[in-house]
Amino acid sequence: MLTIELPPDVERRLQALAVELGRSKADLVVEAVLGQLADIEDYHLAERTMRAIERGEERTYTLDEVRAELGLDDRSQ
Repeated sequence: MLTIELPPDVERRLQALAVELGRSKADLVVEAVLGQLADIEDYHLAERTMRAIERGEERTYTLDEVRAELGLDDRSQ
């Protein structure tokens, strides 16, 4: 359980949208948090990966390497 206090203008916007959509404010907040949480997780995963690449712990692959690995290097088709 989490309780948050929203600024009055955000509370009004949320209430208006909930009424317009026929949904609860809680449902809208959960939807918004889940969307943002996924974006934040993706961003931090990308940051960790970039740091690992910079430290030489991960490597990158060229398009040609990927195509060859997947058997897509025959461009005649």
